[in-house]
Amino acid sequence: MAAPTGQAASAGPRVSAQARNAKRFIVGIAAIAALGGALFGYDTGVISGALPFMEDHFGLTSLGEGIITSALLIGAAFGSLIGGRMSDALGRRNSLLWAGAVFIGGALAVALSPTLPFMTVARFVLGLAVGSASVITPLYLSEIAPPHIRGRLVSFNSLMIVSGQLLAYLVNAVLAHWAAWRWMLGLAALPAVALFVGLFFLPDTPRWYISKGRQDDAAGVLRRTLPVEDVPAELARIDQARNLEADARRGAWEQLRTPWVRRLLLVGIGLAAVQQITGVNAVVYFAPKILASTGLGTGAAITATIAIGAISVLATAIGMSLIDRVGRRPLLINGLAGMTVSLALLGAAFHLPHSGAVSVLVLCLMVLYMAFMQATLNTGVWLLLAEMFPLKVRGLAMGAAVFVMWVVNFAVALVFPVLLDAVGASTTFWFFGVMCVLSLLFCKRYAPETRGLALEDLEHELRKAAEAKAG
Repeated sequence: MAAPTGQAASAGPRVSAQARNAKRFIVGIAAIAALGGALFGYDTGVISGALPFMEDHFGLTSLGEGIITSALLIGAAFGSLIGGRMSDALGRRNSLLWAGAVFIGGALAVALSPTLPFMTVARFVLGLAVGSASVITPLYLSEIAPPHIRGRLVSFNSLMIVSGQLLAYLVNAVLAHWAAWRWMLGLAALPAVALFVGLFFLPDTPRWYISKGRQDDAAGVLRRTLPVEDVPAELARIDQARNLEADARRGAWEQLRTPWVRRLLLVGIGLAAVQQITGVNAVVYFAPKILASTGLGTGAAITATIAIGAISVLATAIGMSLIDRVGRRPLLINGLAGMTVSLALLGAAFHLPHSGAVSVLVLCLMVLYMAFMQATLNTGVWLLLAEMFPLKVRGLAMGAAVFVMWVVNFAVALVFPVLLDAVGASTTFWFFGVMCVLSLLFCKRYAPETRGLALEDLEHELRKAAEAKAG
């Protein structure tokens, strides 16, 4: 009886060592790949602190501010379209390498821009990297992570996006003392270099290796994340799933002719638009400009935005913990109600005489609005878009919805500073409040509830519900 006991005793340390090595490998992957999410957040958030100084340097009008801000976003829209196709052709890791190189070059080009047209083009090119990373990073993480931690690892990317925005606000606050707007923009090159270099030490995903017939490479990656005895079954499962999805993609366009599928696609596009027309990125991109309109100095306004970044990180973490307990629809509806009240009060605050107390009140109401937004609508919409579409159109439909999201984001960023100057902050935020009310009605009528259902069962339930409403 001693031999089996000795074998078991010796197996324990091996299993433990394998688990520790797998954990280190996965943490390393997450730390490097999620830099793509952090760069996404930094490059979208840093413009808020740079704009007040660029306004003086380039003599920007309100329309010029909108063009500079939105150039990155229209680039991101096209980047999101090419990101998925590029990752299939070149691989997830190589596509992120491409995005990392564009991040480096784009950040330096933006920081050194001699003229406004040059800056606009550089921001557009940088947007291509932002949009590509927004698609490729979660794809890479979801495919390389073991099933039991996939949800947490992919959600970590969302947390890194808002963390990148917070980092941008902190950098802006420090460099505002020297009006060093070029350094604000150029420092994005540092994490981009870390991403680019780090990716050379990472493999591609097992799924992509299998799609290219590289079974041995796929098995090598799986042996670093799973117990050795589980690798053959996982290889077979990935191969089967890939074949099913390939068959599904071939019938995607035909499926879109089906009324209930087309209805779901329109709902998904509507949810993507709702996430943007309710004003979130007007606050993310233009918070210092908004605060300065209350009489706050430029430096103080930029420093105050740190509170917005901090609450975004905290609220995103809270939303991630609530989404499976509360459900998607209740989270969206309650969040939009809270956003409506916050925007109504925010609009009213701009009718008060300018003072330090009013500036603090406006900041607090912006923070309250962002807390509702990040914990509910932002978390809920991204999850619904990943869950609600049938397998045969999932990639096509989600790509269309994300493209619409970026385009609406672009439109809001372009129009907001012009609207702010034309009708004032009060009317502008009341407009967003009206959009929240309309969005609430839309979500109450059309947003599906996906909590607690397997994707196969969910497809059946959504089909029944859509056909019932259409009938």
